[in-house]
Amino acid sequence: MGDCIFCSIVNGDIPSKKVYENEYVFAFRDINPEAPVHIVIIPKKHIATIMDVDTSSNVSNELIKAAQHIAEKEGIEKSGFRLVNNCNEEGGQTVYHLHVHLLGGRNMKWPPG
Repeated sequence: MGDCIFCSIVNGDIPSKKVYENEYVFAFRDINPEAPVHIVIIPKKHIATIMDVDTSSNVSNELIKAAQHIAEKEGIEKSGFRLVNNCNEEGGQTVYHLHVHLLGGRNMKWPPG
């Protein structure tokens, strides 16, 4: 996907503040953070939305493993954090490359606003 900003980040064409990477996922600090800890976790393979995930693949597992590792590294595993995935336009998705926001370091209110 030549015009996908997240694919460009994975490829190193656009700089990012990487916090985690393995064979399957890449995670970086959000450039417009909504919390003291705001990290975006993406699969390296381009997948447009959560609805496009092959449930027999390990994508979901890898995203969760990355979130666990990052939460521990950031010191928020015990205080708590939020994982957010927006799907399609009405769900608030603006970048059509599957991604999960890991937010923490402050009290998360419900419902989100």
